[in-house]
Formats: sequence, C-alpha cells, structure tokens
Amino acid sequence: MTDPATRAAPRRGRRPGAPDTRAAILAAARELFAGQGYAGTSVRAIGAAAGVDASLVHHYFGTKDDLFVAALELPLDPRVALAPAVAAGPDGAGERVLRVFLSVWDDPDLQVRLLGLARSMLDPAGQRLLSEGFLTAVLRPVGIALGIERPDVRMPLVASQVMGLILVRYLLRVEPIASMPAEDVVTIYAPTVQRYLTGPLPG
Repeated sequence: MTDPATRAAPRRGRRPGAPDTRAAILAAARELFAGQGYAGTSVRAIGAAAGVDASLVHHYFGTKDDLFVAALELPLDPRVALAPAVAAGPDGAGERVLRVFLSVWDDPDLQVRLLGLARSMLDPAGQRLLSEGFLTAVLRPVGIALGIERPDVRMPLVASQVMGLILVRYLLRVEPIASMPAEDVVTIYAPTVQRYLTGPLPG
C-alpha cells in the first residue's frame, strides 16, 4: 500500500503543460527579452525561467520570432498584416507598407492598445524590447522577403521614419500631421520610405 505522505509529496522538476503554462512562458519571455535583449535571450532560457522544457515553449509558440511577437501582446501580428505588401516586391513597397501601417494605426479599435505599446518605448526596458527585438523579429525579415540589399541597414532607416510618424501623429498629436488624411501622409512619406528601401546607400 502506498504511503499517504508519499502520495501527497509534490513532484519535483519542470512544470507540466498546465493551463497557466502559456501565461508563464509569456511572462518569462517579456522579462528576459526586456532585460537581456532579443539576441541575448534563448528559448532554452525562457523555458527555464518559466519552469518548462524548451520543447514545450516551441509547442505553444513555434519559433523564437513567434514568441517575441506574442510577448508584445499586439492586437494583430504585423507580419501577417504586411504580408500582401511584401509579396508584391520592392517596387512601390514604401507606399504599400505605409498604407498598411496607417490602416492599422488609424483604426480606433486597435489604436488604444497600440498607443500603450508606443508609450513603453519611452522607458529603457521598452526601448530595448522594441528597438532590438522588433527590428530583428519583424522588420529585418520584411527586408529579406522583399529581396532588398543590405536589409540590416535599410530596415532600421525605415523604422526611424515609422517610429517618428508614430510619435508626432499618434502620441504627441502634432498638427497638421495628427489630423492629416491618410492619403496625404502616404503621398508625403512614401517617397522617403521607398528611398530607404531601394535607393542608393553611402559606401
């Protein structure tokens, strides 16, 4: 007969796939990505911090990039939103990308959550999470998919333009940019974004 004390003893080792496992993985991922950066954080380290095997992290979230995007808790996956713009190739991509960006940010149902994320860029942890991680997991793959040369240089340039637009149009609400029709914003900004994507680079 089994000793009741033995039956009651808690199991040691990694946490099984309980209902709260996904939340634990996300919490660990957010903390490690913010503290150690995207490159300095491994799926194995996230699993260890969450008390699960790395294989379970992959089971719930797929790749490290997928986990990073999930950890941001965005109202939609930017890679999915940008996919049609990217599929059409580099010519005219600046205009298409901006149209996607504005259609998402100008949607009142999405904007509140996006503003919260944007404000996090103002604190050090949020800056590292978004600057390093977002560039690596989202924007650089977009450049690679477009087939542009030197995406490691060009996509940060695109990010500088997009993040500046977020700041003045949505956070600071600087006029006339804040109330400018989306088509006018595209007309003004698209040539610059396109130049970053396909124009000549120094050196």
